[in-house]
Amino acid sequence: MKKKILSVMLAMSMVVLTTACGLKTPDAPSGNTVAPSQSDVTPSSAENKPSDTPAEPEVTLVYAEVNPLDTIVGQMATAYADKVAELSGGTMKIDIQASGVLGSENDVLDTMLGGGGTIDMSRISAFALTSYGGEKSKLLSLPYTFVNREHFWAFATSDLAEEFLLEPHNNGSGVRGLFYGEEGFRHFFTRKEISGMKDLSGMKLRVSNDPVMNGLVESLGASATVVSFNELYSALQTGVVDGAEQPIANYKSNAFPEVAPNMILDGHTLGAIQVIITDEAWDSLTAEQQNILIEAGEYASQFNKQISENAENEVLDQLKADGVKIVEVDDVSEWQNAVKGVIEENTKGQEDLYQQILDLAK
Repeated sequence: MKKKILSVMLAMSMVVLTTACGLKTPDAPSGNTVAPSQSDVTPSSAENKPSDTPAEPEVTLVYAEVNPLDTIVGQMATAYADKVAELSGGTMKIDIQASGVLGSENDVLDTMLGGGGTIDMSRISAFALTSYGGEKSKLLSLPYTFVNREHFWAFATSDLAEEFLLEPHNNGSGVRGLFYGEEGFRHFFTRKEISGMKDLSGMKLRVSNDPVMNGLVESLGASATVVSFNELYSALQTGVVDGAEQPIANYKSNAFPEVAPNMILDGHTLGAIQVIITDEAWDSLTAEQQNILIEAGEYASQFNKQISENAENEVLDQLKADGVKIVEVDDVSEWQNAVKGVIEENTKGQEDLYQQILDLAK
């Protein structure tokens, strides 16, 4: 009995000694346990406390848009800004300056390429880059390149898209493209009634200053006249120009039907657009912020794709109801034949690349 009591007391003293020394018997492993690699380790909530992780710096990026916010591109800009704010938790703001308050597309590009940081981002027409060394972008504005919207979106989601977006950065222009969109096919509209291509002959048609649009207008027998977009309404009103060309939604939103109530639906080019950012602004962002702009761009691009065609059709119905004379073009072969020289001239040295775009047609 004494031996039994002695054994119990000895066991109890061992427990007390173990506890006093801070030792702990390890849990027995269950099955084959392998130590996790560094990439497999997920930080615990205690290790990932907000106080231990520096917050992303707040940033505001000024975004220039020539058209009003109720246009297709204006709605896209708003959707983009909202998504950036959402993804960043409100630390990133896109300050949209719409309705051309920062100037025409060329004015905006001059400012962005000149540096200084007053404009960080902009939505531009693809052809706007042609005057700034955008040889690849020029291909997107050639007449009758895209046979329908599906053809354009096949390009915008292809492997070629990034190559085109990064062209101005790679050639040292100081800007880079983030994502693509479109604002519908572009058509001619005039002060006087027209019924076909022959009626454009001799007219002064407003163009932006780029070789493709100049060549297109002249190949149709008209006179290409460079006028700033912000001055186009008054130029039409006073007869400085007889007509111009725009996507349907922009035509209405800028009140052009008031001074040029005739439109012919020739669809000479799809209004391919891209959102660009200066390299200066891009390089000032953290990697996380850059990723947010890219992810939000993917969202905005899809948003644009979803609303563009329906918005265009609704506007066209409204224009007809308002008394605008709309002329349908059932056969564009006459127009295509007239501009063959423009295409040949502006694809020199890039014939293979242009053919790759054409081959994406569905």
